[in-house]
Amino acid sequence: MSETDALQAALAGEHAAVWAYGVVGAQLPADRAPEALAALAAHRARRDALERTLERAAASPAAAAPAYDLPGPVTTAAQAVRLAVLVEERLAAAYADLVAAAEGEALRVTAARALQETAVRGALWRRSAVPFPGLPERS
Repeated sequence: MSETDALQAALAGEHAAVWAYGVVGAQLPADRAPEALAALAAHRARRDALERTLERAAASPAAAAPAYDLPGPVTTAAQAVRLAVLVEERLAAAYADLVAAAEGEALRVTAARALQETAVRGALWRRSAVPFPGLPERS
């Protein structure tokens, strides 16, 4: 995978995360809303940073889709938490790919930090950690 392809894949994941956290937040009780809002803000910031990185590389950032398919209904808090976990797991994989594809140290460090952040958020939602986040073949 090229660096640009990995950047575009991470950007697509961030677009989906921003959309999904709107669904997640709508189903959580008020005491968990701050977690969803913090995740949403983090994903918006990463999305914006990825767009700027692609623009600096003279690549056109992929646009967000108007909507995304959900893995199933999200009408309860438990289903919302499962969706948040899935979002973070998928993004961890995208950032692991970006770490591998990054040609420069600065982008590799940025991608590794993003991978770490998604792994932590996933563990917080899941209430447990997984070995080798973003690398399910190693789990």
